[in-house]
Amino acid sequence: MADTPNPPQDLAPDVLAAVFDAVDRNADFVVSLTRDMVRVPTINPKFVQDPQTNREADHQRFLQGVMDRLGFATELYDVFPDRPNLLGSRAGSDERSLILCGHVDTVPLGERGLWTVDPFGGEVKDGRLYGRGAIDMKSGVAACLTAVKAIDDAGLALDGRVEVHAVVDEEAGGFGAMDAVAKGRLAKAALIAEPTWGVVTPAEGGLEWVRVTLRGANAHAGWRYNSIYPQRQDQPRQAPGVNAVELGTRFVQAVRELEQEWGRRKFHPLLPPGIATINPGAMIGGTGLGADGRPELLTNPAIIPDVCVIDFDLKFLPSESAAEVRREFEDFVHHFAQTDAWLRDHPPTVTWELGGLHFPPVDTPLDHPLVQSLMAARRSLGLDSRTDGFVAVTDAAHYAGAGVPSVIYGASGDGFHGIDEYVTVESLIETTKVIAATVLALCGAER
Repeated sequence: MADTPNPPQDLAPDVLAAVFDAVDRNADFVVSLTRDMVRVPTINPKFVQDPQTNREADHQRFLQGVMDRLGFATELYDVFPDRPNLLGSRAGSDERSLILCGHVDTVPLGERGLWTVDPFGGEVKDGRLYGRGAIDMKSGVAACLTAVKAIDDAGLALDGRVEVHAVVDEEAGGFGAMDAVAKGRLAKAALIAEPTWGVVTPAEGGLEWVRVTLRGANAHAGWRYNSIYPQRQDQPRQAPGVNAVELGTRFVQAVRELEQEWGRRKFHPLLPPGIATINPGAMIGGTGLGADGRPELLTNPAIIPDVCVIDFDLKFLPSESAAEVRREFEDFVHHFAQTDAWLRDHPPTVTWELGGLHFPPVDTPLDHPLVQSLMAARRSLGLDSRTDGFVAVTDAAHYAGAGVPSVIYGASGDGFHGIDEYVTVESLIETTKVIAATVLALCGAER
């Protein structure tokens, strides 16, 4: 699907006006749809298991009914038990095809008592629609569906195939989108309606979860002195231990220096300096390497530990490939080991795609028709049109990794992954109009 797409269709002012008017006349539709989606709790069960809030299946069945009424051919299937993807398709030319994607799972509430609104109430006040998932990102899914409805209401028929993918598990690695891609649900381009505050976002860095395991030699802590101070050799001497936690501590400090070196020399024009980071997110030291790749004994400090496992969240530039970044990091680990007599003979091991997680980079050219169509749509509404990069990761990665040029674009709000999450109603309507105009430009339409 990576061949050059067709140029966007020039949209007559009266066509745009008809679609924008259809959005305005049915503004309650996108607001009500977002509210109804928020009212079905879909907290990702990988974070909190609770049948009252792990209701992705209920949510998807509700949304399937909406898609059916809008004329989509729908496919509802489990990615994980009782956690279904919902894929909707409107028939048309593959040459002008477009995917509109959003995830339906959410993060947990945090401390419930800090919320000033019902987190699953979908309350609208002061121009804001509140609730978990309101901005991240049920409003994005609602905007995509409403955009297609507005095109229908304006009496237009799309030439190209348009799909809406409502996927699960983005918050825990994007396995819903990965599954849709694996099933071959691709197109000429993909728009992921994550919140971007109206900024057209054609780039995001790649992400790897990588584990480094350092092995030492266990021994009784009472003989620790024997491994750190010079000893006379004319008496019986216990074999010294090698403390893997101390090896790991030195390694983390060395990684920090590598991270700073990356920050000085790795740049992308749409992302802030220093975006290539290597975060040590979990570090476990102990004795005996278990079958799960972690130390077996964690509770006895009287033993010099022989295992240290460090899990890193490694981000790299949109312009880099995962293969080259992996080589660079592995070369660094090798050279670190050469600085230590023990590690030269007992080198650390490196394990990639920890937990199956891997986000390819997104680096869609600024002159791509999807980028240009989004910017043109904003200009037609009298809005600024600028581009930026996404500092986190989204499901755009998985489509881009399959060769589908992808762009992230969505509404404004706050409180995502926090307290009192909301989307502004004004931005929700604005986003719907921009997406509708973009669908028309990419897919083409006739009366």
